[in-house]
Amino acid sequence: MEKMSRRSFLKAGTAATAAFAMAPTDVLAAKSKKTAPKKTKLKILGVGIGGRGHSDINGVCRNGDALYDDVEFIGLADTDWKYAKGVLDEYKKLYPNCKLYHDYKTMYAELLDQADAVICGTADHTHAIICAEALAAGKHVYCEKPLTRTVYESRLLTKLAEKAGVATQMGNQGASGEGVNLVCEWIWNGEIGEVTHVDAFTDRPIWPQGLEHPAEVVPVPDTLNWDAWIGPAPMRDYNPIYTPWNFRGWWDFGTGALGDMACHILHPVFKALKLGYPTKIQGSSTPLMAESCPNAQQVKYTFPARENLPKVAMPEVTVTWCDGGLIPYRPEALPAGKSLNISGGGAIFYGTKDTLIVGCYGESPYLLSGRVPNAPKVCRRVTLGHHRDWVRACLEDPATRVKTASDFSEAGPFNEMVAMGVCAIRLQGLNQVLEWDGANMKFTNIPEKATVRSMIKDGFTIKDGHPSFNKTYTEPVNAREFAAELVKPKYRDGYKLPDMPV
Repeated sequence: MEKMSRRSFLKAGTAATAAFAMAPTDVLAAKSKKTAPKKTKLKILGVGIGGRGHSDINGVCRNGDALYDDVEFIGLADTDWKYAKGVLDEYKKLYPNCKLYHDYKTMYAELLDQADAVICGTADHTHAIICAEALAAGKHVYCEKPLTRTVYESRLLTKLAEKAGVATQMGNQGASGEGVNLVCEWIWNGEIGEVTHVDAFTDRPIWPQGLEHPAEVVPVPDTLNWDAWIGPAPMRDYNPIYTPWNFRGWWDFGTGALGDMACHILHPVFKALKLGYPTKIQGSSTPLMAESCPNAQQVKYTFPARENLPKVAMPEVTVTWCDGGLIPYRPEALPAGKSLNISGGGAIFYGTKDTLIVGCYGESPYLLSGRVPNAPKVCRRVTLGHHRDWVRACLEDPATRVKTASDFSEAGPFNEMVAMGVCAIRLQGLNQVLEWDGANMKFTNIPEKATVRSMIKDGFTIKDGHPSFNKTYTEPVNAREFAAELVKPKYRDGYKLPDMPV
């Protein structure tokens, strides 16, 4: 096929716009559907309800001090009954017939067949196992972000949800906000031109990272089911540094600041630029510890050109991420004294015509030129809120259901991008740009005999005012095998994922 020049491309794009209004096919399909919620009550199980999960179950069932009459919690499970005590007591009063559990596996055995939906607000490492079983049983699922800890787990949930034909939602609530809609519509309407680079960052972590294995031996509290909390991860002794709050800082349980906040900050990037699988990735960080995420890190993704839109081309684009106090260099036109940080971070889209800046959760997008675009409103507006829009989708007829703003069909592929960033950080010792085969979920250019290692202790001491280090490292491991396990983790005995749907 003959290549199209920029001038002829723009001319063709203008003509196409008049006929098509640039709306994506899923948006047009959604607008054409006529849906009527079924007259029924959604029976829900909540797993991990002591922390962020509390906000999730509140968002689903509470309208101020009143309860919505279209949902009912029939079971709640949390491994830490001290941390979750207030929530358990509160919801037992709200739903007297609701049963309480110390382990989701027991709750599933007794109640999953009676439930319509599951809300998962547990630590990152148990998202996949909890949600996969629910999806395989045909249940609607709401899952906190990051959707999963690894690439394979995200791909699995995407395919299981598609096969089940259920309503799903990831807990990146900004996806249902106006800011993400505006970013998409401005870019799709060609307001900033072609985007070839994006910088993004967060001010997290706000929990400790870069830690060594805790030496202290601490008894397991009577109120904590430690075995259930560990779930599919490798067993280790209990220490309060791991839970309930600090799990994000440990490789076995979390994904660090990247997994926590990229799901909020990179979502408008993924959606507006219609990203798919990256082709290349590289990472760097402060000292790479064996068990704990680094204090600060940088990741660079390269995405290939995508199919052009009627009003704008989608050329190859690089996306850089940084956290731990690192902030991208300021755009030249940004006024002195103006912070790039909006509600915890932000993203900078560099276009050929203008520069777009948007905050965390898609908040407060603006153009550096000062223009306020009046682009066609082609995105569906969510009026019910992120949680209630999921309930709406659950209650709609599957044949005419309008997907949520972060349905797993989008959240799954997007979360693969986030999880790949973790891979890049943990493989940085290879000292190379990693090439990625997205369809087959594997790195293609890791040398056969390459090895990687990470630090166990830094051995830092000061004697007579002189600092010294006596660093100790893990034994070198084969990099290909290590990378494969980063992509698809091995589970502890007693835990097994369903097979990947064909």
